[in-house]
Amino acid sequence: MTDQKRTTASVQPGASAFARAWGKAVDDTSYIPMTPAQLEAFLRRLTIRLARSLHAEPFDPRVGIKVGTDLVTHHIASAEGLGRTIEIIHLRLLRDLGLSGEDIEDRLARLLASIATGYARALRDRTLDEQESIRQAGMVAREHAEQALRDSESRFRHQATHDPLTDLPNRALFTDRLAAVIARPLRTDARVGVCFVDLDRFKEINDTRGHQVGDRLLVAVAERLRRDVGEHVVARLGGDKFAILVEESTGTAHMLTVAERALAASREPSYVDGHLLSVTASVGIVERPVDDATPTEIMRAADVTLRWAKTAGRGRCEVFDTKRNEQEQLRYALSAAMPDALDRGEFFLDYQPLASLTDGGVLGVEVLIRWRHPELGLLRPDAFIALAEETGFIVRLGGWVLAEACREASGWTSRYGPPPFVSVNLAVRQVHDPGLVNEVVRVLEQTGLPPERLQLEITESAMMSTAGEPVHALRTLADLGVRIAIDDFGTGYSNLAYLRDLPVNELKVAGSFVAGLRAPADDPASHVDERILATMVSLGHALGLTVTAEGVETANQVERLRAIGCDAGQGWHLGMPAPAARITERLDRDRP
Repeated sequence: MTDQKRTTASVQPGASAFARAWGKAVDDTSYIPMTPAQLEAFLRRLTIRLARSLHAEPFDPRVGIKVGTDLVTHHIASAEGLGRTIEIIHLRLLRDLGLSGEDIEDRLARLLASIATGYARALRDRTLDEQESIRQAGMVAREHAEQALRDSESRFRHQATHDPLTDLPNRALFTDRLAAVIARPLRTDARVGVCFVDLDRFKEINDTRGHQVGDRLLVAVAERLRRDVGEHVVARLGGDKFAILVEESTGTAHMLTVAERALAASREPSYVDGHLLSVTASVGIVERPVDDATPTEIMRAADVTLRWAKTAGRGRCEVFDTKRNEQEQLRYALSAAMPDALDRGEFFLDYQPLASLTDGGVLGVEVLIRWRHPELGLLRPDAFIALAEETGFIVRLGGWVLAEACREASGWTSRYGPPPFVSVNLAVRQVHDPGLVNEVVRVLEQTGLPPERLQLEITESAMMSTAGEPVHALRTLADLGVRIAIDDFGTGYSNLAYLRDLPVNELKVAGSFVAGLRAPADDPASHVDERILATMVSLGHALGLTVTAEGVETANQVERLRAIGCDAGQGWHLGMPAPAARITERLDRDRP
């Protein structure tokens, strides 16, 4: 048996008791992830190793370093744990194990020193490892946090620049992309194009099917637009409006092709919640050189052009036209300027005679409004009356015309017969204005003009029905003595019921029929117009009405109208529009 084996056998009985005491000494100095039995077995192995090293030849104190390292490795890793370990080995190891020898105490002292050294080194290495682990963990955690932040920022950025319903780019991103294209053109001759796409009558789907169905339809349309024009930027601007950015347009034909694909994608039926839904779309197109555009101008132009497409009947596309846009801007400017222009006295009246075709005498005069615009010069009614009707300003403007015409006409006299009546046109809004009767009565009372010297002209379109408040108002005015005339007769709805049911005094035949009489009488078209005029005159006379022909410009027209029995005429040949003073001069000059 070797010395080492003999030593092991001799210390076995005391090793267990010593290990048990050692375990109790260090148990509460650190967190030791072992059961008491496991700890005792571990310390017993260290005890036997120490006993062997004390009798080993030659003596090697470095065994203690390994023991110190093992203690730290097994989580007996505190200063208190080391202190108790040194103390119990110094006091009890030799006694409990029955070890003795010539220099054994010296060896034990050296062994204890090496245990402390191994313990300190292992503890230092463990601390460094833990610090490195903490550093690595911190780096990993920071990387994870930074990645999470990047992901979050990316998510927020996506949410800020994309529509939440369709996941298409939103207006902000679309505008940024458009601005980038304009700021950094790919070529000196680069062009850019934009299509605004708006679904027609989409509100009806929302109202009848519900907003959930409407939203799903929008998603379906968005997917088809992305599919069919996906090489270009497709965005949802809001509501049922989409936009397409063509960054390298080759011209209007290119844009029309893109627009047609968008129209086809919109028309494709969609199954939504069991409903087969079909919609159309309108498209406004803008295409121009990059160096001649700004994002705001292009977006505004596309919006304007989309409105043109809607107005033209929907389900179609329109291309932006600069001249048309300038005209619309002018119309808007005129519309906005009219109220102040009336207050500043920029409007004035001219009068055109309605002359007898029998003797040329002035039977009446039609009021023609003019606008002396400070920048555009003299504007005739066709430049602003339609705008006044669209905005409703025609009621106020018409009221001014009525009052001014009656005021000037009240001073007219004639030496050779009754003074002429003054004929004032009424717009559709005026005819339907509930205050019409009161306004006319007030004006007649204020100006002193007899009711029979006022004639109100209405168009056939204003009298589509011979029932209701407008007709009642006209009858009330007729009972007061005010004359009623039908303007542009023959160009409207040809509903003759109002001639029977309304107190009409005069028919003014549209100038388009009279224009045909300028041709020779043997011209087939002229002959047809003459027969139509003759029929109108006969109809008017059968109803006891005066018939006046508009647009009389030649003596030949006068002769032919006189031959078919027309009563009066109006036109340049019979009298140019002129101020009130010129009418007075003519009245003084005329002879019976």
